[in-house]
Amino acid sequence: MYQVYQLRENVNVTLSLLSLSPKRKIKCYNEYFINRHVFHIEEYEQSRNTYNNKVYVKGSTSNEFKVDYYGKFEEVIELQYHREQNKVFLFKCYWYDTNDRGIRVDLHHGLVEINSKTRLYTVDDVFIF
Repeated sequence: MYQVYQLRENVNVTLSLLSLSPKRKIKCYNEYFINRHVFHIEEYEQSRNTYNNKVYVKGSTSNEFKVDYYGKFEEVIELQYHREQNKVFLFKCYWYDTNDRGIRVDLHHGLVEINSKTRLYTVDDVFIF
């Protein structure tokens, strides 16, 4: 059973537009610029000399177990919501399996080495924003 609420006149217009579904047309990008840094999707970087497609997300599971996720960007997707300035960027990621055999940490130097041949298949959500 659904309930219908009448919008008050003082509700922020931007917030009410974001509550609607995004437009059906999306944009996909090979790279994304933020804070003077550029990030590329892996496919775009195959012909380049430098790489900047890795991602690290500090997180936790539903049972409050601390988990660090490491991956690489596969897609950059822009969703637009009924006004030009209402945009959300989603990053589809390939996540590595960082179980005991998939990760090695050098405590002396603080470096993390990931086995890039191990994929995490149990992740429910491949997108970050």
